[in-house]
Amino acid sequence: MNELDQLSINALRFLAVDAVEKANSGHPGAPLGDAPIAYLLFHKYMRHNPKHSKWTNRDRFVLSNGHASAMLYGVLHLTGYDLSIEDLKQFRQWGSKTPGHPEYGDTDGVEVTTGPLGQGFAMAVGMAMAERHLAAVYNRPGFDVVDHYTYGLCGDGDLMEGVSHEAASLAGTLGLGKLIFLYDDNLISLDGPTELSFTEDVLKRFEAYHWHVQIVEDGNDLEGISKAIEAAQGVKDKPSLIAVRTVIGYGSPKAGTNKAHGEALGAEAVKQTKKNLGWPEDKTFYVPEDAAKNWLQAVEKGAKEESDWNALFASYRKAFPEEAAEFERVQEGRLKDGWEQSLPRFPADGKPVATRNAGNTVMNALVKYVPELLGGAADLSTSTKTVIKDSANFHIDPKGDNIYFGVREFGMCAIVNGMAAHGGIIPYGSTFFCFSDYAKPALRMAALMQVHSIFVFTHDSIGLGEDGPTHQPVEQLTMLRAVPHLTDFRPADANETSAAWGLALERRGASFMALSRQDLPLLDPVKQRVFEGVRRGAYIVEQGGDSPDVLIVGTGSELSLAVLAAEQLKKDGIVARIVSMPSTHIFDEQPESYRASIFPDHLPKLAIEAGATLGWWKYVGRDGDVIGLDRFGASAPGAIALEKLGFGVDNVVARAKALVERARKAEPALAGK
Repeated sequence: MNELDQLSINALRFLAVDAVEKANSGHPGAPLGDAPIAYLLFHKYMRHNPKHSKWTNRDRFVLSNGHASAMLYGVLHLTGYDLSIEDLKQFRQWGSKTPGHPEYGDTDGVEVTTGPLGQGFAMAVGMAMAERHLAAVYNRPGFDVVDHYTYGLCGDGDLMEGVSHEAASLAGTLGLGKLIFLYDDNLISLDGPTELSFTEDVLKRFEAYHWHVQIVEDGNDLEGISKAIEAAQGVKDKPSLIAVRTVIGYGSPKAGTNKAHGEALGAEAVKQTKKNLGWPEDKTFYVPEDAAKNWLQAVEKGAKEESDWNALFASYRKAFPEEAAEFERVQEGRLKDGWEQSLPRFPADGKPVATRNAGNTVMNALVKYVPELLGGAADLSTSTKTVIKDSANFHIDPKGDNIYFGVREFGMCAIVNGMAAHGGIIPYGSTFFCFSDYAKPALRMAALMQVHSIFVFTHDSIGLGEDGPTHQPVEQLTMLRAVPHLTDFRPADANETSAAWGLALERRGASFMALSRQDLPLLDPVKQRVFEGVRRGAYIVEQGGDSPDVLIVGTGSELSLAVLAAEQLKKDGIVARIVSMPSTHIFDEQPESYRASIFPDHLPKLAIEAGATLGWWKYVGRDGDVIGLDRFGASAPGAIALEKLGFGVDNVVARAKALVERARKAEPALAGK
């Protein structure tokens, strides 16, 4: 290591240390140990343009051990991204560009939100998969317009988390040769030495996953790390893991201990660390001029790399104008003009159809106009009905749209988020709704990043039947509806399913669909204005005249139950207004005037949903009623399970009559006041 390299690395180390110390909060240990790795990647190996951080063909970097955020912020500042010294001084403060963990969209140069360990690793796998797919679709001989690496840095905690195992296994199966992870192998976790809980041979495990593995014994050995990175680049048919034996808190009095992990070093320890590494003890946020110039070479280098790519793409556009125009469209996230015309309309006189089957019809119609749609299922594609029929298996032909994720729900959804963050793709993942529990952290991450991830969950209620309560979702709808920025769709029929897919594509944020296993009768897409109604989140399916006696709102399979109950109530002299509510999230976005028109104060309200009752009271009011599930389901044929647990016409009619009777009794008392 020459003097300039050492100076540049130490500049990075102490920007991170000073940021943590000023905040009196953060993680100084990893930056002190990992700075040489970050220096080599951003200074020597990565193709990136700090002045255009969204350049399409840039190499991606994922800091999976996101607690080392102070190091990443230091790197971004030093290499010329839109992050100033003042931003570093505001580390972990309200409204800053330097939050406690890297957040996608908040900080120039941050590719994904990380911090919950293991998810960054899985998202990097998704990015590498996106690169492979786009390269297969758009590259032509002599025109590799998609050609970049995904680099990542991970720690022991990442590799303990199950999601990294899921993603690593799939990455090895796929042979993702452009995925290179450096592993901060410092033998320390938060509680103490890793030997307390993590004694496996990581390299042998990754060899078993079909990864190319190497080890560098000294985290300050730039030549050794460089050789390992170059060797990894030379392996085209396997992802690579490079274990680098670093020292957590390198140079500090707390080096090599868990005391360096998750708290500021303290003023005296900072001084001692600076002394140990030959740094001015009285200076903070100090970058020597030579180090600054050295780091900023990334600006000129990156500009040339992008310029060269622009020239290549200009030639590509001349040779392949249609492909070039399509590539630019998907990179910009624009849907093809007229795409919405491909959304199927199902005639009201058609046979009942399960919304999972309707979803398959919709997807296969859409993909001709939305070829950027790419995804699959967690070993359930024949059950979730998410196969694109005329497309190949991604594993055999990366141009294919069908990914077989295996039984890896969490890994699948995190990988989907990585593909979405990469860009150029609208990815989806699917499984049974109950198994969204396995993937909840990734669903939350999709919403937090507000990336265009779509999650298709089928077998959405006790109506799935005999598999019983282990497979019957109850609380999942309420749980996921509580996630900010995550749009819910529980369509009541095939037409609402088509409309939901259209909105999931159009809205560009994260969304999920809860689709039925059982067949459901069709609404009239014209008469009942289904597509317009779904766009508002909730809408009136049956008006019930000018003065209905009761309002019944249903979602999914329970809407048809509401309709049947209304027919019975009418025979008994009670008129019901029927409301469908396919998306609470979208409905809550509507103006107050619209929401009041759907749920007027004067009408008694009954909600029906085969899920937890929590959350419905804000729509029906404390004088309303909810037919739901505040218990687990049961193993029985679906229709019987529904009937036994209260989702039958007789129960709905009885509960609606009770509401009407109570409202009528209250009228004289109110008139008297």
